[in-house]
Amino acid sequence: MAITVLLELKFKPESVAEARELMRRELQTTRDFDGNLTTDVIADEDDPGHWIIYERWDSVEQDEAYRAFRAADGKIEALPALLAAPPVKIRYLDTDV
Repeated sequence: MAITVLLELKFKPESVAEARELMRRELQTTRDFDGNLTTDVIADEDDPGHWIIYERWDSVEQDEAYRAFRAADGKIEALPALLAAPPVKIRYLDTDV
């Protein structure tokens, strides 16, 4: 069953340009990861450093494999220094509503 993940990122104002470059490269890896259906980034119109990364995955297991990759060999080492707040990730399951 497909799932949706929303990852909220809040970047320091002075780090937005660097974050755009970093995430442009890193999100290609996300998009190419097995089970990724789509990955889009939306930004708050009043705060260009406030992003939501919208991801669709084929299954919970594939999302978990991706998270394990990012916690190990695929870790984005430069990301924490750019953030103004810790990331917030919420996983949503499709419903029959």
